[in-house]
Amino acid sequence: MITISDLTEIRAYEPERIAAAFKARMPGPGPVQGTQQLIIACDHPGRGAMGAGGDPLAMGDRTDLLERCIAALARPGVTGFLGTADIIEDLVLLGALEGKDVYGSMNRVGLQGSSFEMDDRFNCYDATGIVKGGLEGGKTLTRINFADPATADTLTATAKAIDELSAAGKRILVEPFISTWVDDRIQNDLSTDAVIKSVSIATAQGRTSAYTWLKLPCVEDMERVMASTTVPALILGGEVPRDQEAVLGQWSRALALPNVLGLVVGRTLLYPNDGDVERAVDNAVELL
Repeated sequence: MITISDLTEIRAYEPERIAAAFKARMPGPGPVQGTQQLIIACDHPGRGAMGAGGDPLAMGDRTDLLERCIAALARPGVTGFLGTADIIEDLVLLGALEGKDVYGSMNRVGLQGSSFEMDDRFNCYDATGIVKGGLEGGKTLTRINFADPATADTLTATAKAIDELSAAGKRILVEPFISTWVDDRIQNDLSTDAVIKSVSIATAQGRTSAYTWLKLPCVEDMERVMASTTVPALILGGEVPRDQEAVLGQWSRALALPNVLGLVVGRTLLYPNDGDVERAVDNAVELL
């Protein structure tokens, strides 16, 4: 049985075992009608977003991060995982992704806090890597800034990813935001109207939306947001909240909407305020 302490040696001397582990992995079942999904997200470090709660480098210890992911993935009701190649490769070697729907994060160039944050080119997973690895799909962060010309490249790359993954019969999770520069930092507009606008732009990308799903923040008046599209959506977790119970209530109301088919949550479940990953995941599962 491979342990976390074995990973560096495998990478150094037997890197071919990574491809073999992907080939041997039992794939996920995909969406099951009548069953909502809970996908654990851990692609934040790939763009330098290491913080959780009050710790700006909470995700900086890879052993601790992997242990948290493994604990979350082992809980009943967890259906999938979303991450960058480095983390997915570690977890597939460790056997933690058996029977899970796995989504590869595709664009991480727009590093958190950088002057080029809106220049979010696609430099992580591509469609070829997702298909070759037997992953169930991909994910894009598609921030739309009407005052920043780099948005044009992000939209073009998003459309290309949608086209290539849909041609391969793979789902793509598109996470859209209307974003602005505020004091040299990117701020996402979480008003209902802005989220509706982002949904309309995101779902129009590409030559087909047949395999497009949305990854959306849980905002005020989700009924209006979800009335703006027929595309399936998953609710994202966002930052670690101070009031976990209030967030669970918001998720529960959103999950009652017919085209909300589950949750994609990272730091809120991996770094809960009380440190109990298993209980945080179980609380989320109870909502589904």
